[in-house]
Amino acid sequence: MAELSKNAAQIMDLVKTLTIVELNDLVKAMEEEFGVSAAAPVMVAAAGGAEGGEDAKSSFNVVLTSAGASKIGVIKVIRELTGLGLKEAKDLADNGGNVKENAAKDEAEEMKAKLEEAGASVELK
Repeated sequence: MAELSKNAAQIMDLVKTLTIVELNDLVKAMEEEFGVSAAAPVMVAAAGGAEGGEDAKSSFNVVLTSAGASKIGVIKVIRELTGLGLKEAKDLADNGGNVKENAAKDEAEEMKAKLEEAGASVELK
């Protein structure tokens, strides 16, 4: 990790105490306040891999392969992303499977990032 200024380090320490939902709200508020998108760097990095004349895939399935050690946090993110009820989200966390089918690349990358932040293992297919 890059060396942070004292102020940035203090902010990082505060961010570490936030729940996933609070962190998501913070990111949205920062996007609105500063007119930026947290998803943009992901899209730029992903676009670089589409070289070689191969057509870029336009839709992806977001597949949960493991909920990891923080299953409760992963269940919360699944519910946030999908609108599933508690039982359905728990079943998905327990058994794995498609969180979302045929998602646009940027949406799929964003969902993957949120699930991985919560501790899940995710694949885009």
